[in-house]
Amino acid sequence: MSHEPRLWEQHCCLPLLPTADLTELTRYPLGSYLSVNIGYAPQSTRESLELVTQFRRDALTDGRFRLVHSIEDAWPQVPTAETDATLALAFDLEDCGPLGGDLDNVELFHELGLRSLLPTYNHANAAGCGCLDTDDTGLTAYGRDLIRTLNEVGVLADGSHCSRRTGLDIAETTTVPMIYSHSNFATLWAHPRNIGDDQAKACAATGGVIGINGVGIFLGRNEPADGAGRIEAMADHIAYGAELVGIEHIGIGSDYSFDADDFNAELAGNPDSYSEEYTRYGQLQWAPPEDLLGTSGVRGLDEVLAARGFSAADRAAVFGGNFARVARQVWRD
Repeated sequence: MSHEPRLWEQHCCLPLLPTADLTELTRYPLGSYLSVNIGYAPQSTRESLELVTQFRRDALTDGRFRLVHSIEDAWPQVPTAETDATLALAFDLEDCGPLGGDLDNVELFHELGLRSLLPTYNHANAAGCGCLDTDDTGLTAYGRDLIRTLNEVGVLADGSHCSRRTGLDIAETTTVPMIYSHSNFATLWAHPRNIGDDQAKACAATGGVIGINGVGIFLGRNEPADGAGRIEAMADHIAYGAELVGIEHIGIGSDYSFDADDFNAELAGNPDSYSEEYTRYGQLQWAPPEDLLGTSGVRGLDEVLAARGFSAADRAAVFGGNFARVARQVWRD
């Protein structure tokens, strides 16, 4: 690899347990920003609050993390020795369920580091519809109130896992840039979790960013030994997105699962909660941090993009600059 850039990782997952090992995150390069999931549909408000409180406590105890309050904490314009030696840590919710129906909880979670939230995880809830729903009625009235609350508090509204109509409704409702934190393009691989060109264009029209993920079943490259293929496929989606909406609207949200064994066990044990499009490919595979960054023997994403003619400035934008720009517009200290 010609150089190892800072990485803005817009979504990754630890086990959703207070006993999760936060030190796993140090597999990312120091100086990076990480958004870590703290709950989706099954988690109660209490469970997600306990989880984020424990993650914050562990981060402070470890010393290699800095908790994010402002954009300068996350992505300083002039990095220092301290920021280069630590990882910026913030959090996201993959469903509005952990809010418990109380929009005041957006502010509560924000105070604890929540910086992005997607309304629905795969299936319909109080806010709207999910990407696996047959009927798609988009955002509900509550869902629109949720988007407005996210705007007011300074939390990014995220269309990943949402239905097509819900994603389009987010773009219509928000008054600031929205994101797709970890979504690939359905035109390249027709999986229901991937987004249509119309969703991507609507997101870009808000000024937003689409984070490309490294999940094998969303890339069409799920063979266990095909790590290099997953990186090439990520590059395909980045190139497609750059052509469709512009390089300034593309980022990275790898969706790497540090709880891969637990997630695969959940898929096997609860297939009705997902769909055949999740279960028919066998054990899910991910592009880990080491493959993204070219430190595992697999040619890293930065090197692959460089070989395809992406400039250093374009690669820096994809690896972090684009999401940082949007955060500067949306977040509030």
